[in-house]
Amino acid sequence: MSKLNGILNELESQLQYFDITNPAISSVSVGWHIDHSCLVIIKITETMQASDPLKYKSKFSIMKQLVFLMGKFPRGKADAPKSVLPNDVITHEELVIKIQSARAAIKALSNCAKNKFFLHPIFGNLNTPDTIQFLGIHTKHHLSIIKDMLK
Repeated sequence: MSKLNGILNELESQLQYFDITNPAISSVSVGWHIDHSCLVIIKITETMQASDPLKYKSKFSIMKQLVFLMGKFPRGKADAPKSVLPNDVITHEELVIKIQSARAAIKALSNCAKNKFFLHPIFGNLNTPDTIQFLGIHTKHHLSIIKDMLK
């Protein structure tokens, strides 16, 4: 969990650049990537907390295995679900609140039973340990995009 908190700290360190865009790298702003990353952490944690661990069923996914082994996603290959898309207008103040909410979600996630889960559209059901790993990979993916945007 401390690894995920560390990645969130790195994301937070980019807040000062929230309004920067670089169309050669991404069609959206740094703030969008920060907001989206926080929304993913928050929404997935909410879904996991509401899940029934007795209904968890693991299913092999070659895509999941590849992504988890490599520790990264290919860029531009998937679209985010509407529930984790940021609003059109993103403010610094809202991002500070989202970072705080993401921290609280990570803390809540650390208290989830092992087989609490959420259904990922490509990887299938991810239990708590897999979700923690997924969130780390996902957040690092957007952090990498931000860093490329700022070069």
